[in-house]
Amino acid sequence: MMYHYQRSYRGPIRALIMDLAGTCVDFGSTAPIHAFKQLFADNGVMISGVEARAPMGSEKREHIRALLAMPRIAEAWRSTHGSAAGKADIDRLYRDFVPVQVAAIAERARAIAGLSDLLEYCHRRGIRVGVNTGYGREMIEGLLSALADQGFMPESVVCATDVAAGRPAPHMCLQGAMELEAPCVQACVKVDDTVVGIEEGLNAGMWSIGVAVSGNAVGLSLEAWRVLPEPERQVLRERAHQRLRSAGAHAVIDSIAELPDLLIELDGRLARGERP
Repeated sequence: MMYHYQRSYRGPIRALIMDLAGTCVDFGSTAPIHAFKQLFADNGVMISGVEARAPMGSEKREHIRALLAMPRIAEAWRSTHGSAAGKADIDRLYRDFVPVQVAAIAERARAIAGLSDLLEYCHRRGIRVGVNTGYGREMIEGLLSALADQGFMPESVVCATDVAAGRPAPHMCLQGAMELEAPCVQACVKVDDTVVGIEEGLNAGMWSIGVAVSGNAVGLSLEAWRVLPEPERQVLRERAHQRLRSAGAHAVIDSIAELPDLLIELDGRLARGERP
């Protein structure tokens, strides 16, 4: 006989898992774009920022593979190198990519405004904070050190290279939830600026929150964003919000500066018996 039982968690949020670039550091998520454009230029193939951003959120070897699968880039590679890119090319490109990415990360390691207030809120509320990232473990040592200097030492750090499958698979989120000792996935919030990051949180059964303006969906540095006329900013903001809403985000915010208020709202939804 089959029994029907529907469990409802009505406690507060207990774990917050954030992406790194574009979510809590590197406004505009510009470090990966700089690195991918430099990597391909060094190999005689020019790629655009739009092309470089398309697979954002993915593990970086998969990102390289996805770029090489794009028809225009594939043809440019074939024209330059005489044959289609193979596994050996991808392996070499990834090896060459790591130091380029590390240097780009170091130049863009400034925390996004609102992080310190968010961490203080989480500390008061007993919410444990971790991060996950499409960066490989070998890429982030300097970034974590820079964040520590700015007062952020996450209790859990999970890289795409630490798990069997990167985004949109739920593995990184679930690993983080275990490390943060979350009571259940319904008590966890995943915050990300990419579509695959939103999907990752949903696949893990967590509340999945999109970050629109500070991340990949707009893709502008803080300096570039600030000098835009307000009408142009509003168009980009609405487009970014819509993209992340369409991915299934439970909510979309401009940046993590708005996250404390949203966490209060999620506590209320949980208390009413709602689930992600």
